Amino acid sequence: MKLTTTKRLERLHDRYVNGGLSRRTFLTLTAAGAASTGLSMPWMGRALAAVEEVRFDGWGGVVQDAIDKYAFQPYTAKTKIKVVQGTFGGENEIITKIKTAKPGDFQVVHSSGLNYYLKYVNNGMNSEINEANIPNMANVMQAMIEPFRKLTPKLSAVPYDYGTTGIAFNTKVISPEEAKEKGAGLLLDKKYAGKIGGYADMDTRVWYAALATGQDPNDIKDMDIIWAKVREMRDLVKKFWSSGAELMDLLSKGEIVVTDAWSGRVLALQDQGHPIGYLDPPGSLAWMEDMLILKGSPMAECEELINFMLDPVTAIAVAEGQGYPPSLDPTKVKLTEKIAKLPAFDPTGMMKSLTFGDPVYWTTNADTWTKQWDRISKGA
Repeated sequence: MKLTTTKRLERLHDRYVNGGLSRRTFLTLTAAGAASTGLSMPWMGRALAAVEEVRFDGWGGVVQDAIDKYAFQPYTAKTKIKVVQGTFGGENEIITKIKTAKPGDFQVVHSSGLNYYLKYVNNGMNSEINEANIPNMANVMQAMIEPFRKLTPKLSAVPYDYGTTGIAFNTKVISPEEAKEKGAGLLLDKKYAGKIGGYADMDTRVWYAALATGQDPNDIKDMDIIWAKVREMRDLVKKFWSSGAELMDLLSKGEIVVTDAWSGRVLALQDQGHPIGYLDPPGSLAWMEDMLILKGSPMAECEELINFMLDPVTAIAVAEGQGYPPSLDPTKVKLTEKIAKLPAFDPTGMMKSLTFGDPVYWTTNADTWTKQWDRISKGA
């Protein structure tokens, strides 16, 4: 009897590990089999230990508020698993924390797409998702999934939303016509010295310097000109902001009148009645965000959470709440009129009209460029 039960428990364990059983079914069947014979397998203590919470780290502000309200709270009500939340400004901040933490201390990160995905992979922080546990991935745009799969055939992340970093401007000071005429050059207009803002990260500074100098951000030929433009902007800015909440605060209070900005945060300001316009100049930086599961995480629970977040009802509610289009393919899932009007929304599901950073190119240059940006930001 015990031999038969042992074999059965091993088969159940193999099916669970390979994605053939949900965690709840596995726990129910395993507990019943073990109880009937008094058996204890080497892996049972760990496998049967109830996971009561999942750790999530994101960008805070209106974005995380929307995720919490429309995804995490309903998920906890349904599963009784609590989502413990942390926030960060720049993603390099959370990567530094993960490097010094134990595996499993950080679990799910709302990450900034391909460039950062490659950083996690290169640092050995990535997991391997069992896609069978996330059936709602079938509704995600293949144009978003495939770039991740090219980097790691076994995914560690699932695309969740996307947007652009364009130009935000105060319409009481700058007209839409002026913004369109000057494009990326508006960030270097001496007329607005001391009233200009910008995101305090290397990628955005180099990208917009490339646009201002007529270069391809994914194939820059003259970095000396790039750094000269970055210094020029540094001397004009009121402040380089480091979070979406800070961006919104600076714009809403009129401390800055023009800045590069995240499309969803600008939409939130517009919805609040602030006189803020938004422009995506040619070549403006488009980005995809993903839900990244880190190595050492409770995989089944994290996969269950992400599957819940990708449910069309949940994903649509989050998208409307945070102001960024969801990763759901609009040719497969009927999206709302409100989502169709969001900045950067792609109705084709192909994403060919958006300009994304080449992850290999940018990651290859990241260390050198980041060191130079750090020096310039400190006054060099």
